[in-house]
Amino acid sequence: MRRIKDGTVIDHCEPGSALKVLAALGIKEGCANLITVAMNVPSKKLGKKDIVKIADRFLTQSEANRIALISPRATVNLIRDYRVIDKRKVELPDAFVNIFRCPNPTCISNSNEPITPVILVARSEPPRLMCRYCSRVFDVNELVLT
Repeated sequence: MRRIKDGTVIDHCEPGSALKVLAALGIKEGCANLITVAMNVPSKKLGKKDIVKIADRFLTQSEANRIALISPRATVNLIRDYRVIDKRKVELPDAFVNIFRCPNPTCISNSNEPITPVILVARSEPPRLMCRYCSRVFDVNELVLT
């Protein structure tokens, strides 16, 4: 896997989660940045892991925290001139705004109304989530990306 000169490397992602990580960051087809994705890479520490590299984009801590539910052990490395200038762990925020949708199909946030989906973190360990609008409580496996 090729090194990047400047940008962000998201390492230690859960195996098979790289595409969800990209979606949670709002990175879609047609993105101008060079994106490198490696899935199910052998890891001494984890057995297997995914890695995501985003050239010429530096994630804020808030952006990095979007992936905490998908890949709670991920580390975010900011790279400048081929060197790691900052290394961060992802942290679970209190809420996810306009990143995930409520899994309840009858929730008002899933209607045609102009409502921004808000998913609250009701409990952090193990994660339990709650929709701000319909108060449905659910777990990470039920998450729907926007």
